[in-house]
This record gives sequence, structure tokens and C-alpha cells, in this order.
Amino acid sequence: MVDEEPDRRRQFLPSPGAKRFVGASGRTAVVRVAPPLVTLAGLLLAWQALVTVYAIPTLILPSPAEVARALAETYSVLLADAAVTALTAGAGLLAGAALGLALAFSMTASPALTRAVLPHVVALRIAPLIAIAPLLFLWFGRGVPARALLVASLTLFPMTVATLDGLRGTPPSYLALMESVAAPGWRVFLRVRVPAAVPSVLAGAKIAATLSVIGAVVAEFVALDAGLGYRVFYTATFLRTAESFAALVVLSLLGVGFYLLPVAAERAVRR
Repeated sequence: MVDEEPDRRRQFLPSPGAKRFVGASGRTAVVRVAPPLVTLAGLLLAWQALVTVYAIPTLILPSPAEVARALAETYSVLLADAAVTALTAGAGLLAGAALGLALAFSMTASPALTRAVLPHVVALRIAPLIAIAPLLFLWFGRGVPARALLVASLTLFPMTVATLDGLRGTPPSYLALMESVAAPGWRVFLRVRVPAAVPSVLAGAKIAATLSVIGAVVAEFVALDAGLGYRVFYTATFLRTAESFAALVVLSLLGVGFYLLPVAAERAVRR
């Protein structure tokens, strides 16, 4: 009678190749995460030493321990504010990205449309948000839709310009190949220009993602209703500096999270 138990156990053992892959993935993750963590630890130590040596009052500059305590005490409020800011930034980012892609696609097909529309897109980016916000709030109220519209006005420019440059930068050899087989224009656009523009689109999305959080904070500074921007302004007004720093920590984490979304999409596309 042949003992089948070793064969049964062998079915559940990872192959040597799988072990090497898991080990390499783990080492790669450590290499990526370790440098920023070490830098952060060094900055926190220097911050703590500065506050301790010079006996800086909490009102002026709280220590990292005091900021951590404020985070622990107000985390529920900060999470609620972060949800509002994330909603505003996300809605504005999606609206700006959709409109930017539509404009870039249309301008690629029509040089006349490019000359007519692109200067206005640039002018919208040059105009300061703090000047646009009161008008938008006057016309559309102070709710999330008006704040998202302000964010969309900020993210429209990088998405439009990056996508337009990517569509125009298609390698000539690709276009010559499609022309040699008499491919129709719409097929050339969908099968050649759009895939070739994906890296540029994702680069623009990285910039737009970070700008969306900035736009949301500016909108909250003006609206003074809810969100992390409002929380920073409110706590700073009443000299609750540790809570202001705690809100800034959450805001920074939110910004990093928004930036990592197009980074993850880029890695997925490359695979």
C-alpha cells in the first residue's frame, strides 16, 4: 500500500519559484517603505529635540507627543472632517478629469477648437482660487457641489494639457503604419493615439489628484462650514495649535492617499 499522505501534503507546499517571488516582493516593499520612514523618524526626533531644548510653548509649536495626543483625543472629529474633504476633492477631481479628457479629445480632432478653448483653460488656471471661490459660492451656495466645482476648475488644466500633449505625441511610425493599412480615423484614435497617451494622462492625474486636495482646503477656508480646511482654520483661530497640527497630519495623509490612486493605476497599466 503506497502512502499517499506525503503527496497530499506536497500539493499545499509553495513551489520554490513562488517562495522566491514572495521573498523578492517583501524585500522590494521594505526598500520602498524604509527610506521615508527613517526620514520621518529623524524629523520627529529633531522636532522633539528643538521643542525640548528651547522650551518652546505649546501655543507656538507643540511637540510630536502633544500632536499625537491631540490626534487621539479628536480622531472622531477629524475623521468626519476628512470624509467631507475627501468627498469634495474626489467629486471635483472626477469632474475636472472628465471635462479635461473630453476637451483634450475634442481639441485633438480640431485645431480650430484648440485655438479657441485652450487659452481659456490656461486663464482659468492662472486666476487665483481665493478670488473665484466667493463668486462660485454666491452663485451655487456653500455646499459640496459648489466646493467640488472649485476643485474641478483647479484640476481641469493639468488633465487637459497632459492629455492633449499625450495625444499629440503619438510616435509617427505608429501613425504611418495605420495609414499604410488605410485604417479609419476613429480607429487610429482609439487603437493608437489613446493608448500612447496613457502615460501622459496618468502623469496629469497625479498632479490633479494633489491639486484636488489643495482646492478642497481652499474652498473650506472660504466656506468655513466643514472639512479639514475649516478645522485647521477654527483651531488656529482659538490658538489650539496641537489640534491644528493634528488636522494637518490627517490632511497630509489624505493628500498622499489621493496621489497614490493614479500611482496604483499606473502600475496596473504597466503590468
